[in-house]
Amino acid sequence: MSVHLLLSVGRGPQECAWALARLLRRLEVDATRQNLETHRAETVPGDLPDTYRSVLIQISGAGAEAFAASWTGTLCWQAPSPYRAGAGRKNWYVIARPCQVDVPRTTFSEADVDIVACRTGGPGGQHRNKASTAVRATHRPSGIVVVVDTERQFSLNRRIAMRLLRQRIEHGDEVAGRAVTTARRRIHDELVRGDPTRIERPETPKQDLAGPDPRSRIGGH
Repeated sequence: MSVHLLLSVGRGPQECAWALARLLRRLEVDATRQNLETHRAETVPGDLPDTYRSVLIQISGAGAEAFAASWTGTLCWQAPSPYRAGAGRKNWYVIARPCQVDVPRTTFSEADVDIVACRTGGPGGQHRNKASTAVRATHRPSGIVVVVDTERQFSLNRRIAMRLLRQRIEHGDEVAGRAVTTARRRIHDELVRGDPTRIERPETPKQDLAGPDPRSRIGGH
């Protein structure tokens, strides 16, 4: 079992990118404790060191789906800002959603196509009705059906039908791929600040608070 989980800060401030890096490490430690493997499939770094705007993490092993569900939703890292001293805000939010990454490509094989000779009308239809030169081709795995009667020879119509089926299947795969990409992009805009499904904090007063080099503080101080 393998699940992909996308973590994103959306349009959040630098502190959220800092929080995502800490939440990611907490998630990875939690996964290891449950005998799960994790792999950072894609990362988009933040503007400052040791921060991320988004991370796509793959979780593998028995129970991966349930584990991902426990980390799904609005995640909150609760700690003071490492960049702005004295800032009152301590809650930094990250969105986490399972997402589909790869769309299986349909392998086209003529063995998966049922060919039936049929009769159609139209110009030259009288000849076609007698000879049944039209072709009805059905691709069983996808259910796509095409009917071709443009030629007077059955073999030519069959060849055209196969080409049309292949084109429609390839187009369907392309559409499905674009839909997956669009769905992943939408996750970045789903972040709702407040009402988190999970709250994480540093384990000790100093852990995860020092953050990056002080010279990288926002505003240069």
